[in-house]
Amino acid sequence: MTATTTEPTGAASVSGIRGLSPRQRRRILRGIQYGIFLGVIVLVVLLVDWSQIREHFLDADVAKEMLPELFTIALYNTIIYTVSAYAIGFVLGLAIALMRLSSAPPYRWVALIYVEIFRGLPALLVLLIIGFGLPVAFQGLNVPGDVYGKAALGLGVVAAAYMAETFRAGIQAVPKGQLEAARSLGMSQPRAMISIVIPQALRIIIPPLTNELVLLFKDSSLVYALGITAANVELTKFGSDAAINSADSTPFVVAGMTYLLITVPLGIVVRRLEARQSRGR
Repeated sequence: MTATTTEPTGAASVSGIRGLSPRQRRRILRGIQYGIFLGVIVLVVLLVDWSQIREHFLDADVAKEMLPELFTIALYNTIIYTVSAYAIGFVLGLAIALMRLSSAPPYRWVALIYVEIFRGLPALLVLLIIGFGLPVAFQGLNVPGDVYGKAALGLGVVAAAYMAETFRAGIQAVPKGQLEAARSLGMSQPRAMISIVIPQALRIIIPPLTNELVLLFKDSSLVYALGITAANVELTKFGSDAAINSADSTPFVVAGMTYLLITVPLGIVVRRLEARQSRGR
C-alpha cells in the first residue's frame, strides 16, 4: 500500500504561479492592478454627493456671471504677466548661463550666487521684496508699469535662475568640436557661441523651456500679493473674489478649467517635442 501526500492549497497555488511564464505573470499582476483601480473609482463614485457637486461646484448661472470678464480681464492679465516674466527670464537666464560658463572666476561666482539665491527663495517672497521692499530701500525707485512691471520683474528674476541652469545644460550638451571648428574658421569666441553653439543648444532645451512657461503661467497667481485691482486681476484672484461674492465654489472650478485651457495644450506640445527629439537621437 503506497502512501499519498496531499499538497496544501496555498503551496499548490504558489507553485502554479511559479510555473507560469513571465508574460503570464505580468498579465495577472496587471489585471490585479486594473481591478484595484476600478474598485477605487467605483468607491469614489458611490461616496460622492453628486447633488451637492452640481449645486455648489457646477452652477451654470454662477459661471455665466463670470463672463466676459473671465477672458477679457482675468485671462488676458494672466497671459500678460506670464509672457512678460518669461521674456525677462529668458534673456536674463541666458546671460547668467554664459556667466556660469565663463573663464573669468568673478563672473562664475556672481552667476552661481544668483542661481542659488533665487532658486532658494519662494517666488512670493521675491514679489513682496520687489513690490514693497525696493521702494523703501531705494527711495524714489519705481518699477515701470506699476503692477505689471513688478509682476514681470519678480517672476522673471526667479524664472531666470531656473532657465540659466537649463541653458547651461543645453550649451554643455553641444559637442565641443562645434566650437573648436568655428574657432578654427576664424570666428571669435562670442561670435561662435551666438552663431553656432546657442542655436543648437536652444533646439535641445525647447521642451524644458516650454515646461518653464507652464510653471510661470501657474505662478502668475502669486501676483495678488502686490495688491492688484479689478483692472489688473489675474485668474486665481478673479475666481476667489467671484466665489466670495456668490458664496459658491463654481468660480474655482471655472478658473481651474481656464488654466487648463492653456496648460494642457502646452503640456501636449512639450511631450511631442520630447518624442521628436528622442526619434532624432
